[in-house]
Amino acid sequence: MSAVLSEWKTDLFTQMKEHEQVVFCNDEKTGLQAIIAIHNTTLGPALGGCRMQPYPTMEAALVDVLRLSKGMTYKCIAADVDFGGGKAVIIGDPRHKTPELFRAFGQFVESLNGRFYTGTDMGTTPDDFVHAMKETNCIVGVPEAYGGSGDSSVPTALGVIYGLQATSHVLWGSDELSGKTYAIQGLGKVGYKVAEQLLDQGADLYVCDINVSAVEAIVAHAKKVGGSVKVVKGADIYRVEADVFVPCAFGNVVNDDTMEQLKVKAIVGSANNQLLDGSYGKQLRDKGILYAPDYIVNAGGLIQVADELYGPNKARVLNKTKAIYTTLLEIYRQAENEQITTVEAANRFCEQRLEMRSRRNHFFTHKKRPKWDVRW
Repeated sequence: MSAVLSEWKTDLFTQMKEHEQVVFCNDEKTGLQAIIAIHNTTLGPALGGCRMQPYPTMEAALVDVLRLSKGMTYKCIAADVDFGGGKAVIIGDPRHKTPELFRAFGQFVESLNGRFYTGTDMGTTPDDFVHAMKETNCIVGVPEAYGGSGDSSVPTALGVIYGLQATSHVLWGSDELSGKTYAIQGLGKVGYKVAEQLLDQGADLYVCDINVSAVEAIVAHAKKVGGSVKVVKGADIYRVEADVFVPCAFGNVVNDDTMEQLKVKAIVGSANNQLLDGSYGKQLRDKGILYAPDYIVNAGGLIQVADELYGPNKARVLNKTKAIYTTLLEIYRQAENEQITTVEAANRFCEQRLEMRSRRNHFFTHKKRPKWDVRW
């Protein structure tokens, strides 16, 4: 083995030292290049979405999938679902995807023999995984017509509302969301639903999104219910004097550039990885901004796709999503009592729960669907 190959092998295992398994997937005929990362299966098989984007390098894709899969372990623990953390990334332009590519991806998922369940994420759609389902039963989050549980943005948005209520309870002693101002970044499937519900409850909004039709729609809804919406552009959302910043678009929005601009009392949103890194949790605490850890708040969609494996049940999902409120309150209390950041409190909460449950003998009930169970 050459020195270069030996160094690469050592570095790869160093990067994935916290992970159980990393699978590199290559299919020349379809052009599929993907990485599946399984972080932890202590509580059950790994569960996590598959995103597709044109990563500049394989190393960038690996860093992303390792970070995201670890986050899914914590997210599953916090949401109290019997799954571990995993994630997949497909390296490529989502505009050029094909059914054959997702069938090839489905074959790689099937080769893991039930250790990893996946579905849509950034750059992919539920319909993409209808094709993957032809090769594996380990798919979740497909359209209802194919036996899935439907639009996961509904419970995700509801979880954000519960997170906002818990935060309001801590800051102002009431769950009421009316009379407060919220700066919502992103009016996609989740952000738009959050904005609608806040307006319905009497809140005032600042909003921004590059989708003009979504902005126009929320302004029209505000007029219908007698609410107030002020539209801002791009980075101006960080400078508005609102009570709560609600990031519902992309990650890393709390960084050196934005930290000095934020004038809010709290940050509660659905975007993944809102902090550039964990150190910003302390900076927010020092600045007096209460931060709701994103993987606690945005767990509604995860709860739905995990529940789907027991048979879709919307009432059960919505009932379980309510636990986001009490979980977040517990994290806020732990952070205050131990004088640590909410990021540290959330991580400790999950690590303690994982340790406690790892001592139990789990009888795994998420049986793989038999091959003849075609959901067409």
